[in-house]
Amino acid sequence: MSNLNSSYRYPTPQIPSNSVNAGSSAGVCMMNTKWRDEQHPSFINFIASFLSANSFRLNFVPIAPDCIFNCGGLSVAFIFVTNWDCQNCEPIFSRVKKLKGQFANLYVVVSLPIKEQNDSFVHSYFKYGMELGKPTFVPVQDLEMGFEKIVKIAHSRGTCKRQDALSKLKAERKQSVQGMGNFLRVVTSIPGIDNHDANALNQAIGSIEAIAKASKGYILENTDLSADNAETVTKFFRDPKFYLGPKIN
Repeated sequence: MSNLNSSYRYPTPQIPSNSVNAGSSAGVCMMNTKWRDEQHPSFINFIASFLSANSFRLNFVPIAPDCIFNCGGLSVAFIFVTNWDCQNCEPIFSRVKKLKGQFANLYVVVSLPIKEQNDSFVHSYFKYGMELGKPTFVPVQDLEMGFEKIVKIAHSRGTCKRQDALSKLKAERKQSVQGMGNFLRVVTSIPGIDNHDANALNQAIGSIEAIAKASKGYILENTDLSADNAETVTKFFRDPKFYLGPKIN
């Protein structure tokens, strides 16, 4: 997916072309059936087309937020206020306070096409004790722009989550390789033990601590080490003449 396609006049920022593999799904949008039924059919058609063009699947389900996106293993919830009522905005903030305790990643997108609505929103935001960023409110000028913002936020959060997971996986792999290198250095320092023997001990018995506790018979039973090498290993870890490290009880 090279970008978020839109036939409307409000362009969305470019998304890196390598963020989603060709032919794969960018994620899933679960939409509140009640919220859907309150919208004009043309807007729902825009949403369906917009999601399809950007490789998102759309499901209609009875959920508490207006929509939940699952991208890159991260769920992001949204309240989408499409009709700001200047005379009755308290229910909106009550709902926000309720849902922010249920969803760790919650955003509130509010369509404010006219100045009167924008002024009402700013006044009400502070009147009802909202904290900046808890959750994040996103004022927009129209409905299409609002939904584009929703998809952009969900996609960006999912991409960050995916990259974080990949970074952790690379770090774990690096640590594993380094750990195996240390293991081979210790075990092959035993007289007569080569890399083949060290790998056999690692696969059949495990850590250096486990090998240090293993008997000669157990080593012979579970590896292809010779009797002489198995005896050398046990002596190395248990006989002070061979082993100068911490004493094994």
